[in-house]
Amino acid sequence: MSEYLCLSRLLTAVSVTPCLLLALLSGVVAAERKPNILFVLSDDHSYPYLGCYGSKEMKTPNLDRLAAEGALFHRMFTGAPQCVPSRATYLTGRSAVACRMTRFSSPLPKDEITFPELLKRDAGYFVGVLGRSYHLDGSGKQPAETQKVFQEHGLKTFTQRFDYVDATGQGNISKTMGEFFDKRPTDKPFCLWVNFSDPHHPWNSGKNPPAPASVTVPGFLPDLPGVRKDLSAYMGEVESADEEFQRVMDIVKARAGLENTLVIFAGDNGMAFPSGKGSLHDPGLHVPLIVWWPGVIKPGTNSNALISGEDIGPVCLQAAGLPVPERMSGVGFLPLLRGEAFTERSHIFGERGPHGSATFTEHTTANAVDYSRCVRSADFKLIYNITPNLKYAPVDSGGNPSWKEMTAAFESSQLASEFKQLYFTSPRPVYELYDLNKDPNELHNRYGEKEFAAITMGLKAALQKKMILDYDYIPLPVEPGKN
Repeated sequence: MSEYLCLSRLLTAVSVTPCLLLALLSGVVAAERKPNILFVLSDDHSYPYLGCYGSKEMKTPNLDRLAAEGALFHRMFTGAPQCVPSRATYLTGRSAVACRMTRFSSPLPKDEITFPELLKRDAGYFVGVLGRSYHLDGSGKQPAETQKVFQEHGLKTFTQRFDYVDATGQGNISKTMGEFFDKRPTDKPFCLWVNFSDPHHPWNSGKNPPAPASVTVPGFLPDLPGVRKDLSAYMGEVESADEEFQRVMDIVKARAGLENTLVIFAGDNGMAFPSGKGSLHDPGLHVPLIVWWPGVIKPGTNSNALISGEDIGPVCLQAAGLPVPERMSGVGFLPLLRGEAFTERSHIFGERGPHGSATFTEHTTANAVDYSRCVRSADFKLIYNITPNLKYAPVDSGGNPSWKEMTAAFESSQLASEFKQLYFTSPRPVYELYDLNKDPNELHNRYGEKEFAAITMGLKAALQKKMILDYDYIPLPVEPGKN
């Protein structure tokens, strides 16, 4: 109403032609229109595995086109290298520690509000989630004792939070999107969260993956035949996700139009390879991010700003004209999307906790249970390992050719020393420090070197602050009287 009041006062003060009046009224209506919001998550999708990031072996024309018409982000990091805590961070605008979602099987606490709920409550949105499991009503195989607690205390809450909830899988997306739009009142803007299974392990949905001989082996992996075979299969799944993404866009276009739609595409966490999923190294946290908003984002925008999974909720609230709640630690980057001045964050943070339905025994390895935290600037990363005595193993893909061949090469003393140190050192170091400009693959730990003492202390201080403000439960990294 304030825009109309100001316009009324303007019209009484000056002489306005009919054309000018129409233009002013159109501007007011446009300003009051809230964008539809489509949030699409691929599963276990590391940067740079899209054609728009320079991958020559892959065919991802649909996401490449979205990037060419929107904004492509090169430094997007999830809040955790696992499905559940990462999604909790995306939805709440807070770290997984702050919203109490570090255990994989946790349900999102009732007092944690998600950004779609705020859009529904404060801006009149019709909100939904569909596709593969959204993971926030408890995840993994639950024993009867757990199920009983969930039932007695009503811990599954998403059917109360959202207008439409479905988790029957990627294969049903066309059907469930139809149901979502059938139920949506046409006079309400919508926020729809779509979850893909691809490229989650096992990698079996790619129709025509690149030939193993043609793939580029990233520097954090040894160049072995099994590694190439797994990378090829993984890339095929990314191509499958690209096709699924276009189906989603086509349905939205047919049912609601795309003219006033903010589209956000991202990965939930990194690829299920060594150093990837379950790891606080970049392949576990560094994911694609494409944002498309016709008429707002300048086509072909590229950004190297540090973006966290915590920032997605705040930017969606900003786009809808809502304030970002103080409890959200995420940084909304709407000015960046509009091409305006923007002060980017100086650090991103990540956490790792238990995975899946794992419990703890004397034989537990780090793929099942691990406690670690990290802080990353544009140039350096510090990883803080709380459980260094747990032997490293990759999440999900320990039975695949890549890890089997790496293990065999290590056991026969044929694995290069940097990979031996990274994957087979036991116990692992409590602290790891990486100079990301000189060592982007994080192979050479510089922690303890005098040259990096000031940088190390600065990163520890930033991590300490984050842990205190988030009420983290693990020991703090800075000791009194020491640096």
